[in-house]
Amino acid sequence: MGQRLKDRVAIVTGAGSVGEGWGNGKAAAALYAREGAQVMCVDRDLAAAQETVSLIEAEGGAAFAHQTDVGKPSELKSMVEACIARHGRIDILHNNVGIEDVSPLEDLTEANWDRVHDINLKSVVFACKFVMPHMRAQKRGAIVNISSVASIRWGGVPYYSYYSSKAALNQLTRVIARKYARDGVRANVILPGLIDTPHVRTQIPGDAQQQAAVIADRNRRCPMGFMGSPWDIANAALFLVSDEARYITGAELVVDGGVTL
Repeated sequence: MGQRLKDRVAIVTGAGSVGEGWGNGKAAAALYAREGAQVMCVDRDLAAAQETVSLIEAEGGAAFAHQTDVGKPSELKSMVEACIARHGRIDILHNNVGIEDVSPLEDLTEANWDRVHDINLKSVVFACKFVMPHMRAQKRGAIVNISSVASIRWGGVPYYSYYSSKAALNQLTRVIARKYARDGVRANVILPGLIDTPHVRTQIPGDAQQQAAVIADRNRRCPMGFMGSPWDIANAALFLVSDEARYITGAELVVDGGVTL
């Protein structure tokens, strides 16, 4: 256990995992707790959030679970209110939730387009809206948004709504960083590349042999020869919310093993 985040309170959305193992949000929540933060583990699936809490508590950390559908601003407002009621402050907001839609352009529906933007973009706007008064009052706060290298490069799959929502998230982060810099609030965005997560593995069709072939292909696509892990994203986030990054705001940190090179 470290002390880089001692006495700080963190909200991590998407802190659960859709399958066995560690997802990006789950790893970030655990790492924040290991560094002394009290972590609110938020997920639409309360059992998944509670599993993360149990892992944190087993290591001696402090955390509690909260169920929230980030696509609903009213639930985000309740999330922030619950954190303030419990801890009286919010020092870190980590926006991790994201979804994709792979519909060809000709088959794209308005409902699918709106759903992706509601989860990937609107949820971040309103989470930031509701935490900002508290961070401004403290004269201190750190926001980390999880984007994707798909926000700046073609990724090989026609994720039209995903590409646009993540690109907008980058610019949203820059605007928030600039607007609230004088209030002591920093905002940065991480752009993961190919990361080996339970979420990724649940999207791979076929039998075990076919799935292994897809994983091997993803590894080959990375210049370093292997996909990153959720801990690579969590370590980047830990740096950005720590005092070591006190003079960094509005940055886009690419964590991709060189795949965008």
